[in-house]
Amino acid sequence: MLLTALSVGPAVSARGGRGTRGRILAAAEELFATRGIRGVGIEELIARSGVAKATFYRHFRSKDALILACLQGWGRARTAIAQAVRASGMSGRDALLGLFDALDGLFRQGKAPGALEQVIIEMGPEHPFAKEAARQLDSTLAEIEEIAAEAGLGDPEGVACTLQALICGAVVAAAEGDAEAAAHAKRMASALPSLASEAPPDAVGPAGSLRGRPSGD
Repeated sequence: MLLTALSVGPAVSARGGRGTRGRILAAAEELFATRGIRGVGIEELIARSGVAKATFYRHFRSKDALILACLQGWGRARTAIAQAVRASGMSGRDALLGLFDALDGLFRQGKAPGALEQVIIEMGPEHPFAKEAARQLDSTLAEIEEIAAEAGLGDPEGVACTLQALICGAVVAAAEGDAEAAAHAKRMASALPSLASEAPPDAVGPAGSLRGRPSGD
């Protein structure tokens, strides 16, 4: 159920459906993720989208407007991971580690949840697009902090920041070809003092299944 929700939810949120606007966004997401924002021109975006120039501009008045839509869509896709974990009924340590199982499922489907980190690196932290990417990441951070608070951890903000850093690192590593990026990040998260348990952590299940077990908390 969780994997199904993630398979459908982020794609719809990020691309606004499967119509013309969705095709333009899908093409832009792929190009921006692999080549960066600066490396892609408006003519290539139009050609890759397979739409007429007038149609393109009817949906997006400029390349900047398209970039902003991509960033916001990536942010929704990223936040949907935490929301889906919360909606699954998992709680405590299992819910926090479940973030990485869900992320692994997306990686294995070839649906990495956006290149927000790459935008910040490429554009520099003071650029408006980088600031928007950071705002989107902050929304995900808030969701993770709520899960940590619900788990009764003493420092939910600190735990959330650490897990967010591991998630961001996993997204970058996966983009560079590390098929086990989410599993590596999960092992590091499991070793955090606030999440550590005596029993070894569960491995990431196949295709991102969430193999929960009773919390040791």
